[in-house]
Amino acid sequence: MLDLELLPEEYAVCRLPAGSALPASLSSGPDDKGVISVTWAPDELSVICPADRAPADAVAETPWRALRVVGPLDLALTGVLASLIGPLAEARVNIVTFSTYDTDYLLVPTVRLREAMDTLAAAGHRIAD
Repeated sequence: MLDLELLPEEYAVCRLPAGSALPASLSSGPDDKGVISVTWAPDELSVICPADRAPADAVAETPWRALRVVGPLDLALTGVLASLIGPLAEARVNIVTFSTYDTDYLLVPTVRLREAMDTLAAAGHRIAD
């Protein structure tokens, strides 16, 4: 059983061309509470960010809602994402995930949020929203 927190804002999953610079809209200030994930790959720059900060020139899929596994988690733990992904796959809820050093994040389409939360709760997870 995991404790999850529903983040308050809607998120965008974005793609920029390979070699793109980090857009200025993603620079964070000291009071910024939003989560941003940036992944540079040989064929793309992927960004997950609050929807209102999505780069203007990116291909963006919105709106998504984010659930954060309450952590920090020990990097030696196994099966954390599997315990979330499995029930959602059975319910046919599409997802996007990313991880940080301390925890894991799971994004679900906003239109499927209630179904995803009910599915995760039925699988024994606790969700604070």
